Amino acid sequence: MNAHGGKRRGAGRPRGSNAYGEPTVPVRIPKSRVISVKAFLAACKAQNDRQSPVESIVPASDSGPDTTLPLFSTRVQAGFPSPADDHIEKRLNLNDYLIKQADATFLVTITGLSMRDAGLLPKDVVVVDRSRTAGVGNIVMAVVDGEFTIKYLGLGEHGNPLLIPANPEFKAIEIKEGMQFEIWGVVTGSVRKYL
Repeated sequence: MNAHGGKRRGAGRPRGSNAYGEPTVPVRIPKSRVISVKAFLAACKAQNDRQSPVESIVPASDSGPDTTLPLFSTRVQAGFPSPADDHIEKRLNLNDYLIKQADATFLVTITGLSMRDAGLLPKDVVVVDRSRTAGVGNIVMAVVDGEFTIKYLGLGEHGNPLLIPANPEFKAIEIKEGMQFEIWGVVTGSVRKYL
């Protein structure tokens, strides 16, 4: 019997030791869709967590056709503006305005109130750009011990990353040794629907 190569009893990871607690199968996907598939799987896992501040994740590249809307050149206060055609400066494409790199950008629906004072409320949709490098003070989408969270990025007392909520009813999360931590992307914008 040859002792080299082939299947060995007891080799590999134990069954069910992955993040989902299930056996896995190999799947081949196009390189261009890897980020989308990973985001989808992460969103599925996050939806199973009751305290996840993320309701859904959608790749911006799948957001459909571009639409332009009229952009008025006059600043509008909370009074009675007169939106006449001669005040239209140009047409605005929201994808161009909100998205820098479509294949690295995702639209994420917020749940919870931890970022309330930053103006992010439940059902708001935030734009998360994975191509940007996060800096202190940015709002980031992070994964901490397998759970998504959206917080301000700061530094703790010992220089460790600190995830800071924008609501005094929530505690900051200091990233300590042994914790799984990844900055998934930087929040670059948000959209709110009123009706």
